[in-house]
Amino acid sequence: MNKLILTAGIVVATAIASCSKNNDTGGDPAQDTIVTGSPVETQPANTTYKPAFAGQTRIGSVKTSTAFSADVLTSGLASPWGVVSLPDGRLLVTEKEGSMRIVTKAGVVGPKITGLPAVNPAGQGGLLGLSLDPAFATNRMVYWVYAAAVSGGNITAVAKGRLADNEATIESATVIYRSNTPNNSALHYGGRVVFDKTGNLLVSIGERSVLETRPLAQSVSSSLGKVVRITTSGQPAPGNPAFNQAGALPELYTSGHRNPQGLAVHPETGQIWESEHGPRGGDEINPLQAGTNYGWPVITYGIEYSGEAIGTPPIQQKDGLAQPAYYWDPVVSPSGMTFYSGNRIAEWKNNLFIGSLSGMHIVRLVIKDNKVLGEERLLAGEQQRFRDVTQGTDGALYAVTDQGRLYRIDKK
Repeated sequence: MNKLILTAGIVVATAIASCSKNNDTGGDPAQDTIVTGSPVETQPANTTYKPAFAGQTRIGSVKTSTAFSADVLTSGLASPWGVVSLPDGRLLVTEKEGSMRIVTKAGVVGPKITGLPAVNPAGQGGLLGLSLDPAFATNRMVYWVYAAAVSGGNITAVAKGRLADNEATIESATVIYRSNTPNNSALHYGGRVVFDKTGNLLVSIGERSVLETRPLAQSVSSSLGKVVRITTSGQPAPGNPAFNQAGALPELYTSGHRNPQGLAVHPETGQIWESEHGPRGGDEINPLQAGTNYGWPVITYGIEYSGEAIGTPPIQQKDGLAQPAYYWDPVVSPSGMTFYSGNRIAEWKNNLFIGSLSGMHIVRLVIKDNKVLGEERLLAGEQQRFRDVTQGTDGALYAVTDQGRLYRIDKK
């Protein structure tokens, strides 16, 4: 087992106080501008676009003052995509090619769990995010997102099933939701699923990347480029927002997303946060508000991979379209994420931790009143594409990487 020890640097005392007191529930507004150090990003931006407000990008850096360690529990996973903690502290992991496995606290990787529907693993598809039922301890229900091949192309789908008592199979696997606009693209499936405080599911669905489907992020009759809110049987959840346009799908929660690969629920407020990939520049973090349009592809802080502008003329702000709480340029490729609700490292309380793929680190964001106050890059020296982060029953953070590693991150 490899072990990485991280120790604290010197930070400004007033900033430590502001970060450690952060609880996203209010406080001294003067603290909203207190950060330490220069921004963590030192590379030039892809654009000269100006943020809509101070602190929307390249916020000042913070530094964890508590010494902590990062242990590699295993390197034996195959392209893991999602990770959740079972009640007994073991981890349930999805692998892109279509497998679920249980990993013990000692890092022993179990056999493939059978009974799952077939996935299409091509491109960015495969077996994606997963979530445990809040009553898992009694009903053993698991929910997951995957890419499926259907007539007309590929879709994002959601399924559920019961983890058998012997843990060898998923019993009665049932597809409960399918995105409604198939396309042959193998990109931008989105793929996270979380439970909200009401016991309903939120699912992130990408716009599939290609130019023909990109505009569907703005169409309320398509589920592409959306976050949908459904019941555990796959029906539109009660209390969903009403979209005024004709043909609006009743399961829609928010619209205007590109490739949303992260969803997390704030442990105290219940606020749903979402991360999504921009093109060259324009990765976003958004606190989701029901019925809100987040703008893609009408507004963006990114450009095409070719270097061309998006839109004629390119715009970053428009009435009726929400601004991201925070964006990155150049990109970090934010994926799975979680809020830290433990007390092992007090200064991390209610901070958001995000797996970074192209950035090859874990993003730590200090957030208060839905504003980002500071940013830190963790485990950057590991050179890993961090795909998902979760908190274990022991209060530690667990992260999986595309290269097959599972990390445990905790106070030293």
